Formats: sequence, C-alpha cells, structure tokens
Amino acid sequence: MTFPLAACAEMIWRDRPIEWRASRLKEMGFGVGLWNWPDHDLTKLEATGAAFTIMNGYLQGRLADDEGADELLRSARETAQVGKRLGVQRLNLHGTGLGDGGLPLQPVETVTGAMWLKAHDTLCRIADMAEEEGVVFTLENLNLPVDHPGVPFARAEDTLALVSCVDHPRLRLNLDLYHAQIGEGNLIELCRKSLPWIGEIQVADVPGRCEPGTGEVNWTVIAQALRAMGYTGPVGMEAFASGDPEEALEAFRKAFS
Repeated sequence: MTFPLAACAEMIWRDRPIEWRASRLKEMGFGVGLWNWPDHDLTKLEATGAAFTIMNGYLQGRLADDEGADELLRSARETAQVGKRLGVQRLNLHGTGLGDGGLPLQPVETVTGAMWLKAHDTLCRIADMAEEEGVVFTLENLNLPVDHPGVPFARAEDTLALVSCVDHPRLRLNLDLYHAQIGEGNLIELCRKSLPWIGEIQVADVPGRCEPGTGEVNWTVIAQALRAMGYTGPVGMEAFASGDPEEALEAFRKAFS
C-alpha cells in the first residue's frame, strides 16, 4: 500500500511560476499543496487540472478572542469558496495569523484557560460553517523553538486536544511531523494518539526542513508504522529541496512508497 502523496508547490522550483509547478507535480503523480491563494492566478491554477490537496484556509483572524474569531470565520468562509473552486481537499488553520517569516501577527506568551475555551468555541463555529459549505478544515501544529515562537496552541498536543474535543468530521488535524520533531519528538506514538483525527500528515526532515533523507528522522520506519496502525490518508512534503527538486521528490516518494 502506498499513501496519496503531495508536495507544497510554494517550496520547490521557486524560480518557476506557480502554475508550472502545479503542472509538473501533477505530471510526476503528486498532489499540490498551496499557501495563500491571493498570491496566485486562480484561473491558471484551475487550468493545470492538478489535485490541490491543502491550502491556507484563512487570511485573517485568531482562535482565542472575540474580534479575532469573527475575523477568522469571515476569512475562512471566503476562502472556502476558493477552495471549492479549486477542489482543494483541506483548508488549513493555525492558532493565530502568521506574518513575515511565519511569525505570529499577535504573539502570545501565556495561553490562559479563557483562551482555551474561546479557541474551542471558535473551532466549533468553524466546523459548523464547514458543514454548511461542504469543506474540511485542518488545524496544524507548529514548532515554537525554531520557526514560530509566540504562536498559541502550536504544539501537537495542543492541536490534538482541541480537535479531539470538538470531534467533528469537518475539522481534522494537519499533523506536521517536521514541527513535532523539533518541539516534541516521539513521532510514532504521536501519530498513534492522533490517528482518529488526522486529515493529513506533513513531513520535512530535521534539521534544515528539506526532503526526507537529509536529516535525523527515519522516515521509512515512520511510514511502516503508519501502515501498521492503519493510516491510509495523504502525506504531504512541505519541505525545501536540498538540491534538484525532482530528486528531492523522488526521495520523498521512496520513503513513503
């Protein structure tokens, strides 16, 4: 058994137009991940016929305060229309909006109990809206030590707690194992605990955030464990290429095929 494989088009062939990247990924048999849709010509992306697996599911907003939650719902509903136009399978969320370099627009040092309750309420509203729109949202874990300091609800244990508590089929986990390796480790057990709520698994090696085989994680063992526990969902490479992009993609395919 092989997993449905995809790759983030924003991170490879960065000197090429995004529609060229989507077309080449399709030719190579990969689904296509995107970041912010306003950066791209949607008509050109549609014309590629690529399978768009995941995309940033909001442009503004936050989980844990009233104003931010209302912004998030408005932005997520708008993005849902774009997602349906492109046939995007999952629309991705974070604990708060991210700016340049992946840093939070409003950093948070301490997440309070009231913020947890509000985040849960916001995600319930997201799940209800997703049901109305016929789409699926995912909540992604991020790492705090290296890439995303100050993001609330960033750790995989946080995203798992929220998504499992909401427990709605229109709200799943985007379990990013690159971020989890930096912040938490114990990846196989994390996958096992998260399994009922995973919508997608994303990968990149550590350190460096490049393709599998360039760092410390044994991705072949991870893939074997995922098969053994019955995971059949998508795996997306959200990584930079350490050299030739096509060789990087083939290394990813080999690790998970």
